[in-house]
Order: sequence, then C-alpha cells, then structure tokens
Amino acid sequence: MSAFIQKHSVYVTALLCVVTFSACKDGDFYEIRDEYGNVADSRTLSAGISTVYQSGVTAYDTPAGWVTGNLNTRFYRGDALYDNPRVSGDDPTQGGKGPLYAGSSCGSCHSNAGRTYPTLYSEGGTGSGGFSSHLIYITKKNGGFFRNYGRVLHDQAITGVEPEGKLSVSYTEETYAFPDGEKYSLITPSYSVSAWYADSIAPQDLIVDVRIPLRHVGMGQMMALDPIELEELARRSNYPEYGISGRLNYITERGRQYIGVSGNKAQHADLTIELGFSSDLGVTNDRYPLEVAEGQSQMLGYSHYGIQISTQDMEHVDFYLHALGVPARRNVDDPVVQQGEKAFYRARCDLCHVPTLHTRQDAPALINGTRLPWLANQTIHPYSDFLLHDMGPDLDSHYTSGLAQGCEWRTTPLWGIGLQQRVNQHTYFLHDGRARNLKEAIMWHGGEGAVSRELFARMSRDDRDALIKFLESL
Repeated sequence: MSAFIQKHSVYVTALLCVVTFSACKDGDFYEIRDEYGNVADSRTLSAGISTVYQSGVTAYDTPAGWVTGNLNTRFYRGDALYDNPRVSGDDPTQGGKGPLYAGSSCGSCHSNAGRTYPTLYSEGGTGSGGFSSHLIYITKKNGGFFRNYGRVLHDQAITGVEPEGKLSVSYTEETYAFPDGEKYSLITPSYSVSAWYADSIAPQDLIVDVRIPLRHVGMGQMMALDPIELEELARRSNYPEYGISGRLNYITERGRQYIGVSGNKAQHADLTIELGFSSDLGVTNDRYPLEVAEGQSQMLGYSHYGIQISTQDMEHVDFYLHALGVPARRNVDDPVVQQGEKAFYRARCDLCHVPTLHTRQDAPALINGTRLPWLANQTIHPYSDFLLHDMGPDLDSHYTSGLAQGCEWRTTPLWGIGLQQRVNQHTYFLHDGRARNLKEAIMWHGGEGAVSRELFARMSRDDRDALIKFLESL
C-alpha cells in the first residue's frame, strides 16, 4: 500500500461501494461495505478493494472506491477522452480522427466500458453510422500481409478518403438436441469483404478474422496479475484425463519479452492504449506517429497534423481503465445459483476458468510511469487462468497472434459477464459474437473445452439452467 494509506485513515464512497482503510501495526487493513452499509460478504468480493456494488447500466463504468481527490479528477478526464468522439482535423483536444478508423471513440465500440451491440447483427457487417463495432484482421493464406493493406482492415474513413473495404456477414443455423431432448441451435458466420479501395483480393487467397469488443472489466487487476502465479498455472495446467493443457503467450515488445494477458489471444502485454488510438481511431501519438494509411496512394492529398494526442492524455485513459471497479458477485445465497456453482465444478469449467488468482506485490505502472499501489496484493476472482487453450477446429480463426495459433484462445474472464445484458442490451459472446447466449457459448467449446461441453450436455435440464444462473451471478 502507498505511504498515504499507511499514514491516514480514508473513508471512500464510490457510488454504491464503500471502502474503509485504516493503519495497523502489523500491516494494512481494509474492509468494504456493501450497498446497505454492511461489511461486505467475502464471497461477493470479485476484485478486493476494487469491488463495486453496482449492477445497473454503469456496472462496468464505475470507479473503484480508492479513486478519490486528484485520482478522481484523472479518472473522469480519462473517461471523457475514452467516450467523447474524436473529429478529423487538428483540434488539439479531440481532433485527429482518421483518415482510416473503426470508431469515433473508444466508447463507440465499448459502450459503458462493455461491448457495444455488434453491427454484425444490426447492420450485417460494416456499420453505417460512422463506426463498426468489430475489428477485421486479414492475412494471406500463408500468413503474410497484402501489399496495400495492413493487419487490420479499416472499414471506416473520413470524407475524401476511401475505406479499405467493407465487411459483410451471413449466418447458417443448425439445430441440435441435448441427450434429454431439449433443443438448441448454433449459428456459424461466413465473412466476405467487398469495395476494396485498391487491389481486390480473391476470397480463396484471404483469411478474415473478426473480433467484437471485449468487456473492459478488471483491466487493472489483469495488468497487476502475479506473473509467478501465471507461470505456475501454466506448469500445472496439464490434465491429460480431460485433454486440457494450457500455455502462456509470450510477447516481445520494445526489445523485451512479456507474458501476454490482454486480448482474445493474450497477444498483448498491456492495455494497448497507444495502439488503440492509432489503429482504431486513427489518432497518432508518440509511439505510433504515422497514420495507419501511410503509404497508400490516397494519402497524397491528405494533410498531416503531427502528434494528435499526448502521452499524458493517453495515461489518463490508461488510468481510467485500471481504476474501473469490478462488479460484486450477486445472489450468492440463491439456492439455484449454489446448485449452478456445483454444476460448474462438476463440468470441470474451473480447470480453465480458475476462480481465484492474486495480484503481485509491487504496484503496476501506467504507460507514463504512474504506479497504482491499490492494485497490489489483492485476492481476485476473474474465473480465468489467462492461458491459451486449443478450442478446436470450429473456433479456429486461422489467424496467429504471437505464439497463439488460430485455434488457441485465452480463457475469457467471467467476472461481470452476467451484467452484459443490462449494460449493453445484448448477450452475444465469444470472440466474434457467434454465441447468442451463454448456453450457446458453452456448446461452441471444442478441443480442450470439449470435456466441459459434453459434461454440461449430459446434465439434467435443471442443472444446465442452474449453471447458467451461476454464470449470471458473476
């Protein structure tokens, strides 16, 4: 803990969460009070002192209780930079959008710090309202890039510039039945790209990997994960009787090797603030000073505005994401939820969706060097091992990221997952939103996830429904 906390007693209220700190001889003590002012039930503490008792539309977008004073100012500065739309031109505070981009702001794709309703469903692919709530990765079949395109296909552009292409998606649906006769269906997406700005690429030469936004829940805790614990998880994540063997994705950035934890394939070692501004919004910065369309013929008449966001402002956004509270678990005494928790373990979901992890002892740092001691030494419940697992051929994107093969995906953290409907008014899950609800998400599990899928399928309908209720309580 910081010297400030060691020397002072602090009583903090963050919307519906109260955190009390006090100094004691043998170390720091804290307690969290729930929305009724009672000492919080430890079973509900998703993220230690960053747990918030909020279950409405702002459940993902509430500051942790330790965010006070100047930190509060920084949080809301970062929140504004995250949410407020960027515009084209040289406005030093909100300019720089484009010439190619995916959204007008971070919040356009991550509404309320969650997952904006996918334009894959609302508009059949590329959005018409100035943003597309997805990223489109493209490569050659041999893994190389196309001459006139980068790794991301930008399907939005400012006036006078052509988008690189437009995405369309169609779905085929198949109906299945559980052993007890209950029916369910799965939809499989098929992607196509048209209106290429330059070379038209034949479908047979193209790999398209589409991702809808991730929920920005527990970002700070993820950045503070204990690397020793993760390495130990990777060493013992070997269950041959279940066909499970997870591994870490190691990332080399700026000449150093890191453990990858963020992104669908754990392909990043940080929250990619600079990359997000550059690639997603088209806003240049010190780390990415060139426009994403640099070198394209249509850039000849485009005015360059130089660096369009400062590192300090990007750190405000980085702080905002680190300082977001994690929603508390709900309905822990509900008998159906408790029945579902037992079913969760019987289905061996916990072997990958590990309930309890810890943050490291040293304070994690933001992109401009600010350290956050409040994230250190915490017991957290992300329900993830943050390892890569082979999820089978049906979920194979054929797109590699670092060490991750196309069929390998990082275990998705489940905390806050039951609030997505309230926050974003939809229940589309998995990397491309193909699962329309949690039951479908489970039934898409193949490869190392097949054992849980089969155990879930063979349960009684009551137990399957209870397991879903348990997930909705997280």
